[in-house]
Amino acid sequence: MKHLYLTVLALFFLACNQGNGNKQTLKANTEIKDNSISGKTPNILFLIADDMGKEAISGFQEGTIKPKTPHIDNIRNSGLSFSNFWTYPTCSPTRASMITGKYGYRTNVRWANQILSPSELILQKYINNKTKNKYATALVGKWHLSGLDATSINPESFGLDYYAGIFKGSVKDYYNWLLMENGMNKTCTEYTTTKLTSLATDWIEQQEKPWFMWLAYNAPHTPFHVPPSEMHSQDNLPEYNSELNPIPYFMASIEAMDYQIGRLLNSLSEADKENTIIIFIGDNGTEPAVTQAPYGKNQVKRNLYQGGINMPMFISGKGVTRKGIDNNLITSSDMFATISEIAGVDIPEINDSKSFKSLFTKEDVIRTYQYSEMKNDTKDAWTISNGTYKLMVFGNGNKEIYNLNNDPYEKNNLIKATLTPSLQQVKTELEQELLKIRN
Repeated sequence: MKHLYLTVLALFFLACNQGNGNKQTLKANTEIKDNSISGKTPNILFLIADDMGKEAISGFQEGTIKPKTPHIDNIRNSGLSFSNFWTYPTCSPTRASMITGKYGYRTNVRWANQILSPSELILQKYINNKTKNKYATALVGKWHLSGLDATSINPESFGLDYYAGIFKGSVKDYYNWLLMENGMNKTCTEYTTTKLTSLATDWIEQQEKPWFMWLAYNAPHTPFHVPPSEMHSQDNLPEYNSELNPIPYFMASIEAMDYQIGRLLNSLSEADKENTIIIFIGDNGTEPAVTQAPYGKNQVKRNLYQGGINMPMFISGKGVTRKGIDNNLITSSDMFATISEIAGVDIPEINDSKSFKSLFTKEDVIRTYQYSEMKNDTKDAWTISNGTYKLMVFGNGNKEIYNLNNDPYEKNNLIKATLTPSLQQVKTELEQELLKIRN
């Protein structure tokens, strides 16, 4: 009986040890499987700064006052910086064009607060339709595609796995704002940039398959509220009022965003860092109150001049082997096909979107023309460029044309003088291409 008891006890311990061993083996196999998947399928981190033009970030000659942004600088220095990336002059149409791959006149989102139809197929859903749900997808931060009614729609209904953030275009107070999550709004008193980063970081840590995080900061959009002191280098800023210079507050907001981007990146494991591609952009031009030369205050946000639509874009990480400046003509709608191709969708062109993924590893030509537009209750205008010449057409019939090589900041409207035959030919070609685009 004693021998039988010892035999049973030995078998029990053996079974327990084998069970534990199986669990460890299963965990190891799972990790190998996950690493194998991640090795083939990159994570995608898409970072959007709000109302931040070239003059407000290092890497461009525009502007003399620059924030300290070591983490954004590292993204730029370790990969590609795009000199001819065009967006729209306000927030909503830029976001709509990227998430649908369509020009604004096709979606009827050509100005801030206009509404993207829930019938539109968005980027995240398109990717998972084409890849059999390979990716976990999230959009954290500024949505700004469903008007001003913060209870009208949950962005997850478009096909996102997860949404949390700022439903409208801005907040009145960086420390007292409405956070939408799970389709519900609640008051949040944590500094917006910090909270949005925490939401993104927490979500990424929960994922067991490749992830696509669209992180849209509201910074450095107005109002000019002082970030926590450890996040910026702009000294002891008092509470902002209209008598003060807003530029240090603007710079502090950008530095705080950079600080939080660093926090997110540092939260990733080394394996995830190596397997993540990072895209950083500004969505439209700087607010006139903080605009710097060489741009005029009428040439930035809300306008189709270069200061309003020619924005920063830096890309580095998994699969990006080229470094330096790329001069290709890129439009915001091209983000749709590019991110899709990064995710494994073998369709390099769709809607009004052309993938520029090939530029990550080799020199190539993506477009011969780029396009942008704007339309609200009082303004209607559109623009096209071949990289050298830029034509602007207004709803009232007025036109402007600029030689961007000789006049990059659009001070000399060539159409005011008699056009030479060669310039007249260029103007005609641009007009004809506009007709093709808009019809």
